[in-house]
Amino acid sequence: MSDQAHLNGAYYGPSIPPPARKPRSYHRPSRGGGSCNPFSWCFSCICGCVFNLIFQILITILVILGIVVLVFWLVFRPNAPKFHVNEAVLTQFTLSNDNNTLYYDLAVNMTFRNPNRRIGIYYDRIEANAEYHDQRFATQNLDTFYLGHKKEKDVSAVFRGERVLVNLDGRDRSDYNSERTGGVYNVDLKLKLRMRLKVWWAKPKFKPHFECDLRVPMTSGGAVSSGGFQRTKCDFDW
Repeated sequence: MSDQAHLNGAYYGPSIPPPARKPRSYHRPSRGGGSCNPFSWCFSCICGCVFNLIFQILITILVILGIVVLVFWLVFRPNAPKFHVNEAVLTQFTLSNDNNTLYYDLAVNMTFRNPNRRIGIYYDRIEANAEYHDQRFATQNLDTFYLGHKKEKDVSAVFRGERVLVNLDGRDRSDYNSERTGGVYNVDLKLKLRMRLKVWWAKPKFKPHFECDLRVPMTSGGAVSSGGFQRTKCDFDW
């Protein structure tokens, strides 16, 4: 008989474990109790649309402004006003030793020039200040005027009198003595302006200023020392 005769169908091995059960899926309930709030959804949608509309409006305004500025520049080609000091005559510039009183007599001839072809300039206020070592010692209010396209105008101012300069230290006094020896003084001329630009019907207002660093030789008895005054171009600042 074969070996299969001894098998009676019984299994004497280790016990077979039962099949594992599949875990149940767990769904965490939503905070809204499982229901959708239509009011919140509509509010979010409306806010998104409003913000998007505002953003598009701002972009459109910026583009339009850029185009307007470009067209304005291409049509008018604006240039800053020009200002020169043609001549400066200094007949007295004496600083006392006891109380720093400055005695001065300065005459200045200036030229205002409008380099624009399509823009006029109204000079509504011109305040001319003469300074020495950053201290103002004289002020003149000049006559106002209108300067047309590609026009220029000569203006004169006279500064005469005395003024106490309170903040002169030892170095400033040394600079003054050096300038007195050389016969040429470093005087600053600063103009504070109130002006309007004439652009078609519009007249925008501005408050710019000119700044001039002058080297003015002393004139004594009709003679000018150190070769005379050199015509000086001044800086314009909006």
